[in-house]
Amino acid sequence: MIENSRKMEQDSVIICSVLFFWLSGVMGVALNNNARRSGYSDSSEGKKATCIDLFAGAGGFSLSALNANVDVRLAIELDRHACTTYEKNILSRHAYELIRGDMNQIEPQELYERLFDKESGCDIVLGGPPCQGFSRHRLKNSGVHDPRNQLILRYFKFVEVFQPKFFLMENVPGMLWPKHKTYLNKFYETAKETGYKVYDPQILDARDFGVPQRRKRVFILGVRQDLYDQNLSWPLPPTHSVDGVQGLSKWENARIVFDRPVKRDDPNDFHMQHTRKLIDRFKQIRPDGGSRTDAQETLPCHVGYAGHKDVYGRIDRRQPGPTMTASCTNPSKGRFVHPVEPHGITIRQAARFQTFPDDFIFHGGLTAAGKQIGNAVPIKLGEAVLKYLVKNILKT
Repeated sequence: MIENSRKMEQDSVIICSVLFFWLSGVMGVALNNNARRSGYSDSSEGKKATCIDLFAGAGGFSLSALNANVDVRLAIELDRHACTTYEKNILSRHAYELIRGDMNQIEPQELYERLFDKESGCDIVLGGPPCQGFSRHRLKNSGVHDPRNQLILRYFKFVEVFQPKFFLMENVPGMLWPKHKTYLNKFYETAKETGYKVYDPQILDARDFGVPQRRKRVFILGVRQDLYDQNLSWPLPPTHSVDGVQGLSKWENARIVFDRPVKRDDPNDFHMQHTRKLIDRFKQIRPDGGSRTDAQETLPCHVGYAGHKDVYGRIDRRQPGPTMTASCTNPSKGRFVHPVEPHGITIRQAARFQTFPDDFIFHGGLTAAGKQIGNAVPIKLGEAVLKYLVKNILKT
């Protein structure tokens, strides 16, 4: 009886201990969520700026914001593979909420009331609406009536409701073409009516901000009228240049993508599988910048055709790489062949061109991962822009 009584006492202590630690964990989670609601970091670094990320994709803009010390309260994305990537890399560590859904079907008012209080509100609205309708690859007027073009106006519906201190929208330069002026003019008119000063669109080159890639993108900045400062210099000054003079760093070349070793267990260290015939053709192309014309045999589809000269071309490590598109892992879509090896670039190499860290893992397979990478805002570019704007508009 005595031994049984002692055993029961020991079991009771173990159960109480487990219950205590379980409750501590629950309270810890609750406190962590409350800290996020208040807009403060978990490490008590002080109040952070807050943002939401629309058309978030795999999380390039969100990761840029986090690196700029901005708290991501909400991300919205439709693509299921991009959502998985976002969830595994960002939501599990930082962001407040991810919604997978169609922006046209999501009502912003309920989200605002649930995620923000009236006193502090939302500081920043980020987003890069789908660019396919504005892409330079769309011939003649084929992209004018693309329904995705309307999403820049849906983007602004969220701006109207959330009333951020400023908003920042990223897209391809093609959106500035005259054939798309109807959408852009409507965007600017709505912004003015809503109380925002919208600056002229600015084309930024990722090379000028430490990204090893030739990539030009449009950024549209809008600042709430009560915070508008006519002395704000926009766009921000570059940090890099081709020759690195006047205190700037030199452009980063593609060498930093290929010369760094890759972890042996990196799940993104794989490339497209090619036919033996295509592999033999790649072997004939000279290293670092060679083109398909170096090969002894011409593919039937290229006979009598001189266009798209970058197709099946090798990347040159001595200069910044080509623009990473949604098809960046497919050599038939551009200059995406490895500088010396007889195959296309890997997912990890494409991600490095976009300055994603090596511990950022893309999900969904080769095609899905390439699309996520090509559609993302380069991390170093987004980070530089947001740090500059937070400092000069929010004064933090």
